[in-house]
Amino acid sequence: MSAPISHEKRKQEILENALDVFIEEGYEDTTFQKIAERCGITRTILYLYFNNKKEIFAESLKRFLASVEVRIATVARDGNLSCEEKMVRIGEMVVSACEEESKLLSVVLDYLLRLKAAHGDPDEKVRRRTVRMRHILASIVIDGRNRGEFRSDVSVRGATEMFFALVESAVFRLVVLGRKEATGLEEALRLFARSLRP
Repeated sequence: MSAPISHEKRKQEILENALDVFIEEGYEDTTFQKIAERCGITRTILYLYFNNKKEIFAESLKRFLASVEVRIATVARDGNLSCEEKMVRIGEMVVSACEEESKLLSVVLDYLLRLKAAHGDPDEKVRRRTVRMRHILASIVIDGRNRGEFRSDVSVRGATEMFFALVESAVFRLVVLGRKEATGLEEALRLFARSLRP
């Protein structure tokens, strides 16, 4: 008889297996039954953890973004780094996280394209999921302006949008172009951060 699996460990296993199903089948064709089969459990047991595939997908995305947000916040609080160094480190970290989770991002892209086709608002979904990251970056830009590390005329919104445009470029390269790495973006991030100097 096998040892019982903790609730959290089983939940993580479900999320990992579900991601594989989402990647193989696409968001639309993934079913609760297919996820249960991949996990080697019944749908009834799967219902003990999640109500539907949308909840499974949302939880996978939430966990990914939460781990990235924690790492970003840690860098943002580091008093030994200049604001420019913080922007570069955060950018490199986000690009690396995108490289590591390119499978999840391919499912996200599939979901967003289907949402758009159904006349939904994918931009609003992405902005809502990244609002905390945007606030952290905005606070770094404001701090950089206040310390004189960045030009006083640097637009907080413009700098934040440029940063996210580079991240979106990483996602495009990894998911749409199928590259293994988002090469070249680290230098673009450094150039962008340097452009904020007085």
